[in-house]
Amino acid sequence: MVFFRVILLSALCAGILAGAALTGLQTLQVYPLILAAEEFENQGHDHAANAPSHPSHEQETRTWLPADGGERLFYSLLSNVLIGVGLGLVLAAIFAVCDVSDWRQGVAWGLGGFIAVNLAPALGMPPELPGMAAAGDLLARQTWWFATALLTAGGIALIFLGPGLVWRLSGVVVAALPHIYGAPHSAGLDSNVPAILAAEFVTASLASNLIFWAILGALAAETMARLDRTGTSEFA
Repeated sequence: MVFFRVILLSALCAGILAGAALTGLQTLQVYPLILAAEEFENQGHDHAANAPSHPSHEQETRTWLPADGGERLFYSLLSNVLIGVGLGLVLAAIFAVCDVSDWRQGVAWGLGGFIAVNLAPALGMPPELPGMAAAGDLLARQTWWFATALLTAGGIALIFLGPGLVWRLSGVVVAALPHIYGAPHSAGLDSNVPAILAAEFVTASLASNLIFWAILGALAAETMARLDRTGTSEFA
């Protein structure tokens, strides 16, 4: 019970703080780019509205979205904190098994998480702004993303935890498999969003997530170490 409590408290502490930090970074660097892209998207819709057309089912069905400002910020914070706690549980469980008790080791593990979840999938499917045409159908994209994250995580584990050279080479091959297969693409992707804005969005998104993972790993490892030293008696 105490062992599980240490993992849970470490994940909560790290997830809440890392999620809040990610929200702050996104507010400063990412959301302004999203709002700018939405303006370009609205301009394209206004242009299309001038042409004669018949209302479609997609136009009639409106998807609920949070309002700009405080409501959007609140839901972003809630989403980031929940994601942070979930990922924090995964990291804390790994730290307990692998005896990670130093924040520097936590940052290294966080970097591995960033590579698996964010960087490797972005090599085939970069983060996209509103108004950018998506490549391929949604199911194929989701399947490729999940497979890439899973295989990259497995490859990193084999490279750094494998007992010999053969295991490490196998890890490189495993991590490269989704990129050898290739991400789903479709021809003729048109977008109203300028290329420079899309490039800035990719950079800002990856940089924000890199800092998020570093904070998450460092705090999870440091919190676990402190709770182990104090014996968690104050939380009982």
